[in-house]
Parts: sequence; structure tokens; C-alpha cells
Amino acid sequence: MELGGFLRSRRDRLRPADVGLEPGPRRQAPGLRRTEVALLAGISVDYYVRLEQGRGPQPSDQVLAALGRALRLTGDEHGYLRQLARPAPPPAPRPVPGNVLRLLDRLGDVPAMVIDAAYDMVAWNRMLVALMGDPAAWSLRRRNRLRRLFDTGDTITGNRLDLARLCVADLRASGRYPADPAVRSLIDNLLEESPEFGRLWAEREVAVQRTLTKRTVHPIAGPLELDCEILAVPGDEHRLLVYTAAPGTPSAEGLKRLIA
Repeated sequence: MELGGFLRSRRDRLRPADVGLEPGPRRQAPGLRRTEVALLAGISVDYYVRLEQGRGPQPSDQVLAALGRALRLTGDEHGYLRQLARPAPPPAPRPVPGNVLRLLDRLGDVPAMVIDAAYDMVAWNRMLVALMGDPAAWSLRRRNRLRRLFDTGDTITGNRLDLARLCVADLRASGRYPADPAVRSLIDNLLEESPEFGRLWAEREVAVQRTLTKRTVHPIAGPLELDCEILAVPGDEHRLLVYTAAPGTPSAEGLKRLIA
């Protein structure tokens, strides 16, 4: 029912004026009605209702494009809609490609790590250890970047709540839920453990994250504001995260102290 829930959430966020329609009398809900979405997409009301209820046939590319326009979807949201409408089994887990590991080793002056589709850290460099500590000494649970964001006792990240919202939207945008067992297990566990995660997950925000800003205070480097570039490995589930600081800033000087 992910498809139906996503369609409902997108029409609930729109107002008739957003799409050029008159509100009309006796409107009880603020969002668009099913009849209005069907009208805007050029499909029958019955067909749209069946899509929301998970009973409709697999929609064509033309129907998906029309729904994307009608619901004012972003590019990431449209991609997510296509993944929901035409689910495919996730690829089998693979080790981190050797070329990515070699690149990680070459990044000697910036912290960097590799995460998999379930946000587990699977590789890192020496600068990452200097910044965060040695993940090799952590439990597998602590190595999961999403779990750590929802650990309210972990104060290492100053803008934890902002990052948590962005990462939940990114996790949904991956399109690997519910087909990927590792991602499904992560989400099920977080829903049981964290009301905060449950609230964000229920919002069904969808946005692939390519750059994040991390704020923290390091015992040696001091206050740090680091840009995290998230680089997808083509044809692979892994992503390379690289932390940099703007030249000439106190954060850049802090990274230099970590190198030393």
C-alpha cells in the first residue's frame, strides 16, 4: 500500500488554488479530492481510486507522468512514484568496489566513509577515525548512521534533528523499501524504537540527498561546520561520503589540526 499512501500524501498537501481550481463549497479536507486529481491527470476517477487502494493495474508511463504533473511532484518524487508503481527486487549485496576503496585511501586530508543502502558504514579512512573515532571499535548498531541520528543520547552532531529529517527523506527516495530486507528491517526497528522516526517516516517526504551540512564540536579541532558530499557509486548500492570545510574558515583550520 506504499503507492496508495504516497498518492494520498501528495494530494493532501495541495490546495485547489495551487493547481488553478476553485475551492468550491462544503470542502471539509484542505487537500485535493480524488476527483480533482483524476481530472487534472486526465484519467477516470474509478481508475485513480483503484490506484490509491492498491487495486489498479500497473500504470503506464503516460499515466505516471500525468499524475506527476497533477500532483506537482518533484523529480525525486516522480522517480519514487515510478519505483512504487513498478517495483523491482533489489540487487544482491556486493562488497565495496576496489576502485572506491582505493579512492577512499587517497583522500588523506579529508574525512570520508562508504555506506550501503541501509546506512551502515562499511569502509572509512584515517581522517574519519580522527573526526569520529574508530568505527572498528563500535558495535554494528552504532555504525549505522541513521540509527545514530535517532539516538537522542548522542550529542556529537549539533544539528541532529535537521539531518535526521533529510536522511529519512533520502532513505525513502532510495526506493528500496519494502523490497530490500536490510532496509525493511532497519525501518521496522526504528518505527518500534523511535517515535521521532515514526513521525518523520509518516510524512512521506522524498528527496535524494547530495550535500548535507554537519555541525559538531571536536575535542581537538573545536567547533566544525562541514559540508558532506554524497557521491553515488554508479550501478552499486554504495555511496561515498566526503566531509570538507570552506577554505579559510575555522573549520578548515580544525581539519588541519586533525591531520597533524
